[in-house]
Amino acid sequence: MKLPASAHTDRPWRIHEITPDFRLEDVWALPVTGGPDDFPKLLEQMTSSENHLPGVAGVLFAIRWRLGRLLGWDKEDSGLDGRVPSLRERLPDDLRGGPAGPAPRSLPFRPLYLTGDEWAAEMANRTVHGVMHIAWVPDGSGGHRAHMAVLVKPNGLLGKAYMAAILPFRYTLVYPTLMRTIGRAWKARETAPA
Repeated sequence: MKLPASAHTDRPWRIHEITPDFRLEDVWALPVTGGPDDFPKLLEQMTSSENHLPGVAGVLFAIRWRLGRLLGWDKEDSGLDGRVPSLRERLPDDLRGGPAGPAPRSLPFRPLYLTGDEWAAEMANRTVHGVMHIAWVPDGSGGHRAHMAVLVKPNGLLGKAYMAAILPFRYTLVYPTLMRTIGRAWKARETAPA
């Protein structure tokens, strides 16, 4: 379920210190609930190599990566520590000295930091510098739910045009498929024998 921006901006997340020049693109409630200690399980699920999008959404990602290779959008010098410095350089000492968290195995994101209720990872290419922020939010009744925020810094006109062009695909195909995939995997984990 899409959430209002305030679901992210009104919380005291550490990511706010690091990304003041990034635009909040999306905030979503992930179909994941659990106890206060389940955040590491969520991150393990989200960063596993089995975490890929099926169907049309998966095909769209495959097309995107092929186009990126063809047009040079994803060359090493276009990414982190090439076109843009990593946001790790902006981290306060306590976060820089702490764990970065798991690295996604099937996405081109690099982990930034991990706290007890936040994990952030970044990626950059010729179009954008982006951050995926996953948070474990108390639900008011002793449980927790997962939120995902996407923050971006488009790279000039190309980046703005790219973000505008992918908008309908994100909302009609990618995010619905992503939510179903995450929800099914979480439910399967909950029902699996211990």
